[in-house]
Amino acid sequence: MYLMRIGPAGAEKPAVRVGDGYVDVSDLTPDFDAAFFARGGAAVLREAVRDSSVTPFTDERIGPPIARPHQILCIGLNYSDHAAETGQAVPDEPIVFNKAPNTLVGPHDEVRIPRRSTKTDWEVELGIVVGRRCQYLEDDEAGRQAIAGYVVVNDVSEREFQIERGGQWVKGKSAETFNPCGPYLVTPDEIPDVAALDLWLDVNGTRRQKGSTATMLFGPAFLVRYLSQFMVLEPGDLINTGTPPGVGMGHNPPIFLKPGDVMELGIERLGVQRQRVVAAP
Repeated sequence: MYLMRIGPAGAEKPAVRVGDGYVDVSDLTPDFDAAFFARGGAAVLREAVRDSSVTPFTDERIGPPIARPHQILCIGLNYSDHAAETGQAVPDEPIVFNKAPNTLVGPHDEVRIPRRSTKTDWEVELGIVVGRRCQYLEDDEAGRQAIAGYVVVNDVSEREFQIERGGQWVKGKSAETFNPCGPYLVTPDEIPDVAALDLWLDVNGTRRQKGSTATMLFGPAFLVRYLSQFMVLEPGDLINTGTPPGVGMGHNPPIFLKPGDVMELGIERLGVQRQRVVAAP
């Protein structure tokens, strides 16, 4: 299934994409939030939408496909070819950092460059949505079973704040609008092989990133299990799993975003995003 949230920011309604339209499921669940995932709500929706009337898409805003998560966790240097472009060693264990949950926005919402920023960068990534409470999972199969679905995310980053302001990555990751997500949460049954998905990102029509989840160092099931050894994962939590090569700071000379730029990005089977870049007010 393809879960969506449609409507103005802060007033989105849950929906299921069906063909070229969607089914409003707000009478079945108030939102795609922690309570929805904890009770296994996707299974209920699958039966409910089978004979429901489909509404054609018009110009409705598409919001992030999940409500604000309890936490957004991110994995750094998780693609071997991205580690190479940054000149850093391939990590022996996942590099883990946080991103503020209120960075979450819709897939086509504007991205704001922070005040005093000169090094705002792009990162197309596969996102994992956690489907149940996880703590001390025993093996990767338990991690796989705990995944509610996958999403496209753009892990927007301010590199000066991240690298040059004390080495605290969260500072370069948590500005407003820095986590466009969606357009859909795609349930695992729709993806034959999550380890063989193409990713791409364009800036102003020029291809900047191109990669495949096949070069990920640590796969989704492993990451869920691994993280559960250090913290409790809650239903609806989001895990950004790292980016392939082609980020702005990896170019020579580096290229960074400026107001007026347009990012377009996507992942095979998971959909496409488009964001216009603006200056923060």
